[in-house]
Amino acid sequence: MYVFMSETCPHCQAQKPFLERLDEEHERLEVVHMEVMTSDEHHDLLRAMATAHEVRPGSVPMIFLGGEVWVGDSGQIRDEIEATVEQCLASDCPDPRQMAMEVAQEGEQAPAEALIRLPLIGAIDLAVQPLMVSTLMIAFVDGFNPCSIWILTILLALVLHSGSRGRVLLVGLTFLFTTAAIYGAFIAGVFSVLAYAAYLPWVYWIVALFALVFGLVNIKDYFWFKRGFSFTIDDKHKPGIFKGFRELMVNGRSPLALMGATIVMASGIALIELPCTAGFPVIWSGLVNANDVSGMAFIGLLAVYLLIYLLIELVIFGVAVVKLRIDRFQEGHGRILKLIGGVIMIALAVVLLAAPELMSGIGSSMGVFLGAFAVTGLIVLLHRQVLPRLGIRIGDGW
Repeated sequence: MYVFMSETCPHCQAQKPFLERLDEEHERLEVVHMEVMTSDEHHDLLRAMATAHEVRPGSVPMIFLGGEVWVGDSGQIRDEIEATVEQCLASDCPDPRQMAMEVAQEGEQAPAEALIRLPLIGAIDLAVQPLMVSTLMIAFVDGFNPCSIWILTILLALVLHSGSRGRVLLVGLTFLFTTAAIYGAFIAGVFSVLAYAAYLPWVYWIVALFALVFGLVNIKDYFWFKRGFSFTIDDKHKPGIFKGFRELMVNGRSPLALMGATIVMASGIALIELPCTAGFPVIWSGLVNANDVSGMAFIGLLAVYLLIYLLIELVIFGVAVVKLRIDRFQEGHGRILKLIGGVIMIALAVVLLAAPELMSGIGSSMGVFLGAFAVTGLIVLLHRQVLPRLGIRIGDGW
C-alpha cells in the first residue's frame, strides 16, 4: 500500500493510526508512507501512479492499493481500504508501482508519429496536442494585450521619426525579444511555483481567484476605463517611458550601444507592465499543471506560447517597418481587447476549478474559447446597439 501524505495535513495525521494498525495486524501487508509537501522526491512516482489509475494527483492523503485509489479520509474510505486489504491477502492484486512502470514504458514505446518537429521549437509530443490548442488560443489572445501593444506602438512611433529602417529594426527586434525573454522567465517561474504546490488542495482556488479578479477588472475597464482599480500601466511611469524612448533616437550611438540601451529600457518596461500582463500566464500555468504536464512537454508548450505571443507583435512591427508609419493605438481598441481578455479569463477560471480535463480535449477546449467569444460579442451588441435604443447607457464616454 502506497500512502502519499503530508506531516502538516490534518486528514493524513488522523488517518495514520488506522493505517499503522492495518500494517501491524497483517504481516504480509507493507504500508509505504511518502511525504510530498516538504519534498519533491516522490512527486514523479505519484504522478506515474495517478496516470496509471487515471486520476489527478491533487489532494492528500492519496492511497494506492490493488488497482484502487482513495483520496482523503472518511469512515467509508477506511472500510473500503480494509476490505481491499483482505481481498489482496486472499488473492493476488496488482502492485501500484508496477502498474505505473508499465504505463510509463508504454509511453516510452509510443510510435514516432506521436512526435512532430516545428522550426525553432523542435519535437512536440502529440499526446499533449489538445492542450496545445488551448495554448495557441490563450497565447493568441494574450498577444493582443493592450499594455504591450500600447508600449510597442509608442516605441515605433518615436523611433520611426528617425526615418532609418536599420535603426527601427535594431531597436524594435531587440525590444521585442528582450521583453519576450523576461515574459518567458516569468511564466516558467509561475509554473515552477504551481508545480511545487500542486499537492496543496487550495492552490487551484488561488489561481482561479487570481484569474477571476483579473477578468472582472478587465470587464470593468470596458465600461469604465481606468476608473477605480485597473490593471494598466500607471500614469506616473509614462513620462519615464517616453523619455527613455526618446533617448533611443539620439544619433551618434553605435549599434552595440543602441542595442544595450534598448535591452536596459525593455527590461525596465517589462517589469513595469507585468501587473497588466500577468493574468493569462498565471491561468495558463495553472491549466498546464492541472493536466499533469511537466518536463520537455512543458518546455515545448511554453516555446509555442512565447512564439505565438511574439508573432502578434512581430506582425505589428513588420507592418510599421514596411510602411515606416504606425497607426495610433486608440482607447476604444484597448477597451475591446480588455473585454475579450476578461471574459476568457473568467471562463478559464471556472474550467480550472470545475473541469480542467476540458482543456485536454480539442473539441471541448475550442468550445470554451468559442463560448467566451460569443459572450463577448453579445455584451458588445447589447452595450452598443440594443441598450442605447432603449435609452439605457452603461459606462463612461468613449
